[in-house]
Amino acid sequence: MLKEINESKELIRQIESLKAELESNLEMITLLETEEDEDLFQDITKNIEDLSKRVEELNMLLLLNGPYDKNDCILEIHPGAGGTESCDWANMLYRMYLRWCEKKKYKVTLLDYQEGEEAGIKSVSIMVKGLNAYGYLKNEKGVHRLVRLSPFDSNNRRHTSFASVEVTPDIDKDVDIEIDEKDLKIDVYHSSGAGGQGVNTTDSAVRITHLPTKIVVTCQNERSQIQNKEQALKVLKNKLLLRKLEEQEQELNKIKGEQSNIDFGSQIRSYVLHPYSLIKDHRTNTETSNVGKVLDGDIDLFIESNLKKGL
Repeated sequence: MLKEINESKELIRQIESLKAELESNLEMITLLETEEDEDLFQDITKNIEDLSKRVEELNMLLLLNGPYDKNDCILEIHPGAGGTESCDWANMLYRMYLRWCEKKKYKVTLLDYQEGEEAGIKSVSIMVKGLNAYGYLKNEKGVHRLVRLSPFDSNNRRHTSFASVEVTPDIDKDVDIEIDEKDLKIDVYHSSGAGGQGVNTTDSAVRITHLPTKIVVTCQNERSQIQNKEQALKVLKNKLLLRKLEEQEQELNKIKGEQSNIDFGSQIRSYVLHPYSLIKDHRTNTETSNVGKVLDGDIDLFIESNLKKGL
């Protein structure tokens, strides 16, 4: 309840601030009607551009109306077929999302990290904490495709790589999902990521496989095996609940005759670095040639266009 109150207070603060600045600009416009002032005109123009951007940001909040959109989330990245090339691409995506979270001032906790054999990562799982984390990042779920001249190819040939991104809401209440112990395969292993000597020298990392659905979850950020198992089970329950909700939505779409195009595994975006520079989202046809900016975490263009798609 306290969390919701603080969120509402922050929203009210932003709206009141906008209202005060709008009134101030209206007063300055009134002054311009009586006398010309080029500097004042430039100030008002700049203020209006800033206010328009802030209003648009508030409007985006109206689109985050899903049952779990306000929640924290777990984001996972897995390279596709292609060995070192795909592992490196997965690592590039990981960096992109870390930079985006940094800009949003979201807190990131590493849950699991598996290094690639030569470069990049085999898989990574992070907890992203902050208001509307799931609402924004759920738009990143799917397969991301990279086309570039491979730095790992001695002949400097062009390669196409794939990596999948999965996003699960962190449901902050008891998840009503029953799990039969017989359906679980639990493995323990040495942690390979950051975490200090105590983490890296003991069999504290936990991998849980849910046999009926083949869902695999891992956790290695806690110091004890028990803590990692509890965290992994929580993530598994969230995944199973999300799977259940998605199946219900797909069934409704069949009844209504709608064709869903956001299933996990669908290719959502292409990042072309050669022979030209272009990033294109295949769901909305939103595109930009500023590849460096996007890979440095500026992905709001694609997130916002996908949220608006449902309007």
